[in-house]
Amino acid sequence: MSESYDLVVIGAGSGGVRASRFAADRGASVLIIESTYLGGTCINAGCIPKKLLSYAAHYRNDFSDAEGFGYDPHPATFRWPRLIAAKDKEIARLNEVYARILREAGVTLMRGHARIADAHTVMVGKEHIKARSILVATGSRALKPPIPGAELGITSDDAFHLETLPDRILILGAGYIAVEFASIFHGLGANTTLMFRGEAMLRAFDHDIACHLAEAMAEKGVVIKPSMSIARLARNSHCLEATLSDGSTLMVDCVMFATGRVPNTIDLGLEQAGVELGINGAVKVNDRYQSSVPSIYAIGDVIDRMQLTPVALREGMTLADELFGEGLLKTSYENVPTAVFSHPNVGSVGLGEKQAIMAGHTVRIFKSTFTALRHTLSGNSEKTFMKIVVDAISDVVLGVHMCGPDAGEVIQGFAVALNCGARKSDFDRTLGIHPTLAEEFVTMRASN
Repeated sequence: MSESYDLVVIGAGSGGVRASRFAADRGASVLIIESTYLGGTCINAGCIPKKLLSYAAHYRNDFSDAEGFGYDPHPATFRWPRLIAAKDKEIARLNEVYARILREAGVTLMRGHARIADAHTVMVGKEHIKARSILVATGSRALKPPIPGAELGITSDDAFHLETLPDRILILGAGYIAVEFASIFHGLGANTTLMFRGEAMLRAFDHDIACHLAEAMAEKGVVIKPSMSIARLARNSHCLEATLSDGSTLMVDCVMFATGRVPNTIDLGLEQAGVELGINGAVKVNDRYQSSVPSIYAIGDVIDRMQLTPVALREGMTLADELFGEGLLKTSYENVPTAVFSHPNVGSVGLGEKQAIMAGHTVRIFKSTFTALRHTLSGNSEKTFMKIVVDAISDVVLGVHMCGPDAGEVIQGFAVALNCGARKSDFDRTLGIHPTLAEEFVTMRASN
């Protein structure tokens, strides 16, 4: 005999769990189905473990910087297995937290692989489950490029489970995952090469920010190879041999592919149920997250709008309110703040300079490059770069961008300002907190 629920959610990642909790809070009977771990990519193979590794990678520079402040640090020895074990312990704890959250919210959790049989039926093994509404929140998965020997390389998912830290690593990709892992591996002591086919990294970000980051990473010792790719991989007796697009070869211990993620819609029965998918497998939805089948919805990475955890969380809340609440919550995709936990960090909200011009704005640009107070004693040559993009006619601030320490922490507050329609004159009349990095954003007066 099949059970019946108001909402069946496929995928217990950030968006699926949030939608489940909010729906249950509004009186819905909810079942969530997960075939692997709870918390999705963010908790298990993304935001959380990646930032833990990023923290670890900062310490080598911190030890060096401390000498300028009077410390005589003893030589530090890094143990990769110890870091991975500590990370695994924390991820296991968070999985238990997610299970408790679902349990306390009254959401039923089922383990197994779900397939959609029809508009109101989900199958897990031989069990049929009826649903008034079905939500697909299965996230995305990493891809390897179609080159000979690609199976010899790893993806970002695999990087969290390496048994040893590679001495030499080649990372292919230009997005935030690639630059974050390049910073992590280099910071932990690996000889790191970052390679990408285009001329610049972080193409979705403001060009000046991307250029500043590339220069900063190169100065730290990351080897950056633009306009280059891998033609094939082969294993010899001691290492991996990467043949590059220009015919040269590079000997490394590990190759990591960070060339993108695609919506995870394989073997879910979506097409057979009549759900329309995009070219890359993304579920096509309307502004209510409704697919071509009215009772089937989708949110998060699987719809390929913005692959960001806070966006998936908001979409989950919005959908639950739409289905079981008053329908007042909305998800805006404008002025979404984001951070890249590279070394140094990048933080950004709003439009970059080129984006603003392409959107029809006449812009004024404010920039500042300076040495943080900390580094006047540390001897570290790292510079902080900040940029404000302003509409020249209305004085409205269109974008705020930063490359420097704790950029994500700084930008979060300015995201509030942009969503309130702040003007450059509002920035100018705001007093800064001295001495801080953030005060630079309210003291820039001369446009470039």
